[in-house]
Amino acid sequence: MLDKRREVQELQQQNAAKAAENERRRERILRFENSSTEQELAIRKQLKLLRPGETTFILPDPPAPSGNQP
Repeated sequence: MLDKRREVQELQQQNAAKAAENERRRERILRFENSSTEQELAIRKQLKLLRPGETTFILPDPPAPSGNQP
């Protein structure tokens, strides 16, 4: 019985997380529908496009912290 209760709680948490993700996606879609600027920025970012005269700087990822540092 306790196993079923835990399983139900886990499924409820998963459902809540999925619902929150769906809401974030709905809001993003609405922003894209209402703003051509937002659309353009997202497309340019995803396709790594630049306008004439723009410059992009690509920085290296910072080194991962190691657990052996004092």
